[in-house]
Formats: sequence, C-alpha cells, structure tokens
Amino acid sequence: MESGALLSALSLSLRNISVFRGDRCLLRDLGLDIAAADVVHLVGPNGCGKTSLMRIIAGLTSPETGEVLWQGRPISQQRSAYLRNCAWLGHTAGLKGDMTLLENLRFDNRLRRNVSDQLVVDTLRTLGIDNRADVAARGLSAGQRRRAALARVLLSDACLWLLDEPFTNLDREGQQEVRALMAAHARAGGAIVFAAHHDVAIEGVTVRRLEWGQQDAG
Repeated sequence: MESGALLSALSLSLRNISVFRGDRCLLRDLGLDIAAADVVHLVGPNGCGKTSLMRIIAGLTSPETGEVLWQGRPISQQRSAYLRNCAWLGHTAGLKGDMTLLENLRFDNRLRRNVSDQLVVDTLRTLGIDNRADVAARGLSAGQRRRAALARVLLSDACLWLLDEPFTNLDREGQQEVRALMAAHARAGGAIVFAAHHDVAIEGVTVRRLEWGQQDAG
C-alpha cells in the first residue's frame, strides 16, 4: 500500500463518459469522482454496460465520449503511472495453464514490483489456496482460479482496485472473505470500484451505488 500522503491525494474522476453498443447508447455523460477510502458498486442488468465501463476505467478501452482522470490528468497521458496504481480483476483469471500457481503469480507481480515467494505463499494462505501453490493452473477449479486472481490484486499493492464480478464462482465463505478484504483495503485508504449483480454490504464501509439500465438491456 502506498504512503498515507499519497493515499489521501488519491483522485479518480470520470468526465462525460458515454458508452455505446452498436448504435445503442448504454450510458451517457456519466460523471463520477472517487477519492481515498471510497467504494463504488456498479449495479445493473446484464448488457447495461457495467463491464464496458469497468474496462474504460481500467484504461483497457476508450469511451465514445469523455475521459478518465487520475490525480487530475487524463490517464492517456500517464498510462504507466496509472497502471502502477490500479489493480484489475476481470472475468478471466489470466493464468498460464502450464505454469504452477506460484509461477504465475511470481511472473505476473515481478512485472510490477519484486515480491518474495514467501509473500506470494502467505497471500495464497490468506485466500485459502496455499496448498495449490505448486499445482499447474490448468488443474485449478473455477473457484480456485478466482481466488488466484484476487491474490494478484492483493500482491499488486495498488491503491485502486477495479473488480468486475469479484464474487463469481465463490462459495458463501469465499464471498465473505472477499468482502473482508475489500473492507480492509478501504479502511487503509484504498479505493474500490466493483461490479456485481447483487446487493453487497461491507462491514464498516459505506458503499456508493451507481445503478442504470433496463431489464431488457440484453
């Protein structure tokens, strides 16, 4: 986690963001400001553009109109700095099937910062999958893959978490563990934007809902 001074200055802003699918507008002129310790829940039916918006915030795609600002500047002008400060969890775990879980996380995180094998194993223990560290990723269950993706988020040391359906493929206990990790991150001054179909309560944290879309969004 970054220093308290940097976290207190954390600032993510969306300005006039519009999202289209073909000729259909899913989201128009969205404005949103996110600061340290903020948790924002994107809510809406399938097809309303939640994942599209998450990918725009992550800098993976560009909006039809508008821009995303980090610390007051467009992320397009400071891509490397922005990516160092945010952790993305998408629908897939992004694991190489022939590499063990430990190898995957070791390789992935050393692209961002040096982490010890012990830290990786300790993080896997936190998520209840340290006994799978030496198993090839192709041998992991869907739930274990999701926990591995969450381990990548924790190991990134990023102050901004972008989580697209973080509870997918997790049992009740696993979902509670994710809520606890989100609560700890927010209490430490980190910010979170996440998409989920169901209501999510996080103990000790105020969750802001951003909801749009119609049930026939497709």
